[in-house]
Amino acid sequence: MIVRHLKDLLGTHRDIQTKNWDSRRLLLEKDGMGFSMHDTLIKAGSETRMCYRHHLEAVYCVTGSGEIEDLESGEIYSIEAGTMYALNQHESHILRGFTDMRMVCVFNPPVKGTEVHDETGAYPIEVST
Repeated sequence: MIVRHLKDLLGTHRDIQTKNWDSRRLLLEKDGMGFSMHDTLIKAGSETRMCYRHHLEAVYCVTGSGEIEDLESGEIYSIEAGTMYALNQHESHILRGFTDMRMVCVFNPPVKGTEVHDETGAYPIEVST
């Protein structure tokens, strides 16, 4: 059994911070679950372009509001507490935070540790932990 408390991850190698988001990585590849799970804070006023070529991602919004724009279809979806979206086709997208948003994110395959988006908006497949 794995039990972790968010407060114990803050300020460690599992607490990844960028100008647009903070990702606290509750489960990583080395935990052996087959997916990774992140408690992610999207910052108000942020706009992040992403395209996960190597991963599938499901996201559940716990608090806050924003939108996700599918750059392939042009569709824009509102996000608020209680919204889930899944990037099941490696969609290129832009995530906008209107307010601070708290999200639970799940990745398959799991991230290894300290990944951040590369120039294409993807997490690289090989990163040291």
